[in-house]
Amino acid sequence: MTDPTSTITIAPRPYESYVYAYPHKTAYRPLADRPALKALWAGERKDALSLYLHIPFCEVRCGFCNLFTRIGAPDELTTRYLNALDRQATAVADALHAHPVPGTTKASAGPVRFAAAAFGGGTPTFLTAGELERLCDIAEKRMGADLRAVPLSVETSPSTATADRLSVLADRGATRLSIGVQSFVEEEAKAAVRPQRRSDVEAALGRIRDARIPVLNIDLIYGIDGQTPRSWRLSLDAALAWRPEELYLYPLYARPLTPLGRRAHPSEAGWDAQRLELYRQGRDHLLAQGYEQVSMRMFRLPGTPREGADDYACQTDGMIGLGCGARSYTSDLHYSFDYAVGMREIRTIIDAYTVTEDFSRAEVGRAVDADEARRRHLLQSLLQAEGMAVADYQERFGSGPDDDFPAELNRFAGLGWLDTDAGPDLLRLSPEGLAHSDALGPALFSPAVRAAMASYELK
Repeated sequence: MTDPTSTITIAPRPYESYVYAYPHKTAYRPLADRPALKALWAGERKDALSLYLHIPFCEVRCGFCNLFTRIGAPDELTTRYLNALDRQATAVADALHAHPVPGTTKASAGPVRFAAAAFGGGTPTFLTAGELERLCDIAEKRMGADLRAVPLSVETSPSTATADRLSVLADRGATRLSIGVQSFVEEEAKAAVRPQRRSDVEAALGRIRDARIPVLNIDLIYGIDGQTPRSWRLSLDAALAWRPEELYLYPLYARPLTPLGRRAHPSEAGWDAQRLELYRQGRDHLLAQGYEQVSMRMFRLPGTPREGADDYACQTDGMIGLGCGARSYTSDLHYSFDYAVGMREIRTIIDAYTVTEDFSRAEVGRAVDADEARRRHLLQSLLQAEGMAVADYQERFGSGPDDDFPAELNRFAGLGWLDTDAGPDLLRLSPEGLAHSDALGPALFSPAVRAAMASYELK
């Protein structure tokens, strides 16, 4: 890393960490006061909330995956999980609709309305068609979300994108389906510990198109062992044959406690160079095919309806997460349940969730003060290709980004990561800055968050 006062700028590694939320859950800690949800939400705006329901089950654990999910669901575990999800939704809905809490200064902040919804995981379509109906009922009847009137995004996999499940999702209002293909080359899928046959992937994509869900997103991964520019192009073209409305291109990471994390992997310098080369190849190919770049990872066909905040860039607050792997955001607290990557710990957390009766309090989380709110807004705005309007930042925080983060922004400029043609009213990354998003994002973490993440005990 660099000394902000130095005239020499040393480029960091381009793949430090994928920043999809800030602060990361490894910076969360048990909340000693276990605040009541009614008090947390009493003074919050609730007229444009996002709703996220988390299903922590998959049919297989991919080699790169560090998400909160387990393989399979024996002994009617999905039923018990949905029962707990129903109890949690009831408690959260009660908290959102509660009158001001006696003894607090917070006033009621108006009616409750959801502006977007998503089912993630894990693999939500691990659930049967009937269980997906129940999941939608929880969102609608318990939480009051009108799934047919707001964007609804759902994640799926080739083996679980069955016609009956897709029919339920289409009927209940799904507007976007995201499928994790990762590679159309069977040898590469196997190397990523994601064994699948291309014929099965193509059949699943056909069923998704038949379901007429408006937006199809295909996830692909670059940097897999044995992948070449030629094989990467093959996967890109196989995906493009379906003309998906969105494509996500993810660099492969070998994270701790994942199957790939336990294997030997290429040297850092060599692997970084390979991934950068493949990223640029993929980016240039999609741009040539008429896609627009939304972020380092996300590409979209022009005219595709937006499904809420791009690339999970939730600069504003008001997120309701249901399920033991979901997080919720108020303006000054992010909270969730315990987090783990190892399968044994995940199973323990899920089992504890299914027998929980009282969901009226926040258990694990992290306070977000004024400095962290500024960092979060800058970080998640700047990582979008369209950049950040300086006036929006100033209106929200009463100061400018150059006032609050002079050393960081000077460093980014020295690395060539900022677009010098954007003008004074727009802070936007250059193409090279977008390519280095996974280094730029972590560079904006606060010292306190860095320390908390560093002291987190992996489990």
